[in-house]
Amino acid sequence: MEGDSLSCVKYLMFIFNFFIFLGGACLLGLGVWVIVDPTGFREVIAANPVLFMGAYLVLAMGAMLFLLGFLGCCGAIRENKCLLLFFFMFIFVIFLAELSAAILAFLFREQLSREFFTKEVKRHYHGSNSSEVFSTTWNSVMISFGCCGVNGPEDFEDAVRFRSHHPHKVVPEACCRREIQQRDGAITSKVDCLMGKEFYQNRQGCYSVILNTLEPYVYVAGALAIGALAVELFAMVFAMCLFRGIQ
Repeated sequence: MEGDSLSCVKYLMFIFNFFIFLGGACLLGLGVWVIVDPTGFREVIAANPVLFMGAYLVLAMGAMLFLLGFLGCCGAIRENKCLLLFFFMFIFVIFLAELSAAILAFLFREQLSREFFTKEVKRHYHGSNSSEVFSTTWNSVMISFGCCGVNGPEDFEDAVRFRSHHPHKVVPEACCRREIQQRDGAITSKVDCLMGKEFYQNRQGCYSVILNTLEPYVYVAGALAIGALAVELFAMVFAMCLFRGIQ
C-alpha cells in the first residue's frame, strides 16, 4: 500500500474508532445509570431476569467498546501491527456477541409479552403497602406512569395474593389518581378509589402506557444498533487494510 493510501486508511480508521469510543462511552454511562439509579428504575429492571441481564449486557458492551475504540485509535495513529491485530480479533468477537444477543432477544421476546406480565401480577402482587420487591416495583411503575395493572384495574379482580391480603379493596392504592386526591382531598377520594369508583382510578393499563412512552425511542435504539454494527464492520475492514499496508 502506497504512502498516500496508507495515510488515508489510517485516518479513516481513527475516525471510525473515535465513533466506537464515543458509542462505548455512551453505553457505559447508560449501563451505570440504570444499575445505580436511586429513583427506583433499578427495581423495575431487577424484577425481570431478561431486563436485568440486558442492563449488565449494556454495561459490559459499553466498557468493551470504550476500550476497543481507545486501542483502535492508538493502533491506527502509531501504526502498531500488534495493536491492530488485537483490535481486529477483539472487535470481531464483540460483533458476533452482539448478533448472538439480538438472536437471543428475539427468541426470548415472549418473556416481555403482555400475557407474561399479567400472569406475574396476578400471582405475585401483594399490595401498595407491601415491602416485597415485586410489589414495590409495580407500585413505583403504576405511580410513575399513572396507570393500573398490566391491562387495567380488572387485573386485580383475580390477583390471588392481593385478594387474600385486601379482600375489601377493588384496586391497590397505587392505582388511585393522584391529581384527584390533591384536588378533592386525599382521604375521601382514596376510599372511593379503593371501593371501585372508576372516576378516581387510573383506568389505563401500564403495558400500553409504557409502550406508547417508549415507542419513539425504540426506533432510535434500533437505528443506533444498526449504525454501531456498520461502524464495527468498517473498522475491521480498515484495520486489516492498515495491517497489511504497514511495512
